[in-house]
Amino acid sequence: MYNIPNIGPLSMDKTHLKKDALAGEVAVVTGGAGNIGLGVARSLAWLGTKIVIADVTEEPGKAAEELINSENKPGTALFVKTDVSDEASMKAMAKQAFDAFGKVDILVNNAMIMSLGASVLKSTLYQMDKQYEIAGRGTFLGIQLFVPGMQERHHGVVTYMSTAFCAPIGSSNYCAAKAVGSSLMKSLANELGPVENTGISVFTFLPAGVGFPRSVPPPTPEMMEEFKKRFKDFKMPAMPGYEANIPSEDGGAALAYCVVHAKELHGSGVLVGQALRQMDWPFPKPETAAKVDFQRIDDMALGMLFSFVGPGFPDPKVPLKPIARQ
Repeated sequence: MYNIPNIGPLSMDKTHLKKDALAGEVAVVTGGAGNIGLGVARSLAWLGTKIVIADVTEEPGKAAEELINSENKPGTALFVKTDVSDEASMKAMAKQAFDAFGKVDILVNNAMIMSLGASVLKSTLYQMDKQYEIAGRGTFLGIQLFVPGMQERHHGVVTYMSTAFCAPIGSSNYCAAKAVGSSLMKSLANELGPVENTGISVFTFLPAGVGFPRSVPPPTPEMMEEFKKRFKDFKMPAMPGYEANIPSEDGGAALAYCVVHAKELHGSGVLVGQALRQMDWPFPKPETAAKVDFQRIDDMALGMLFSFVGPGFPDPKVPLKPIARQ
């Protein structure tokens, strides 16, 4: 039997949420067999949610299903082997989810393969295309398969695991593909309109520094060797409030908290540390936890963010106003 690495006790008792607060809900978590995806799946299950683990890795997926069912009631979790970039595979997963649970209330778009990450000049076309297929096409398919049902029931939550806006070095293709998914989510929030009218909440979540890079073997030995080389001496930089990385259980608890408060977050992006601070989280190293945060970006500026990056013209012909939300 596959042994899931880096599994720790759940952190949900620190969230101040009531156990089974989401009883009766059904969630699909793509890439839910390991790391932050599994942390989210386990945390939502603690809240009473039925979980569909949509993951391309079979052994870890079955192990994740068994773990969640052992922590909760039998039948809480269902693993469905899924390639999120493949339309037929996603449709088959959706059918199994509906057959098993009758509906899907929560969609967590989390799937990605970090081992395909590379800089702009070193990325192969295959790596770039695959990153996009997972982050862009996978998110697009999930939205189209599950949001219509949420609209019919006037109830639902859609979230997406975002990442850094850009990366000057490193996994630039990963960040570029993730930007596609993030853009889709912002557009979806705007297209749906106010949550008061639709009952559907849409937000992105940035789980910076949660867990460790997940090793999913890429299709060629050369890519796998490159991945092993890059992460052989990898050491996660200490996250604010922590000795090193944020455990997946803490990251999962933060996302679960956001799902419970999704109506307040519609159209927003949330950093894991923001969610933890909102819960008055007992950080292991509170002296290093962030004491300040950035202001929110004005919606008009956000829509044209690339236009406001860098120094720009040295002599702008009109007065400049703050980019923060007014």
